[in-house]
Amino acid sequence: AQAILAHVLGTSTMASISAAPSYLPLALIDKCIGSRIWIIMKGDKEIVGTLRGFDDYVNMVVDDVREYTFTPEGKKITHLDSILLNGANITMMVPGGDPEESDSKGAGGVAK
Repeated sequence: AQAILAHVLGTSTMASISAAPSYLPLALIDKCIGSRIWIIMKGDKEIVGTLRGFDDYVNMVVDDVREYTFTPEGKKITHLDSILLNGANITMMVPGGDPEESDSKGAGGVAK
């Protein structure tokens, strides 16, 4: 394949584009299975739990869940054994992250 591409491009040798490893998004999520993950959803919800699995649409099964709902009255925390999340509603994932840890840190990441 490299010889064909080299012929089409008019070069006899091909240089490496990057020596650094690159990961596709689904491969990165796959590395998080069995680990804690912080999931920020569309709207006013955040989920923290242990990722058990996901599919090509990034629908996720999460166990040992804390669900944070943010309202004008304040933050509500709900504990759930397990949850199935629709991937279309996920906006960001933070492997190993936890909003409680973020709240307890001051400037420079020093705990208060």
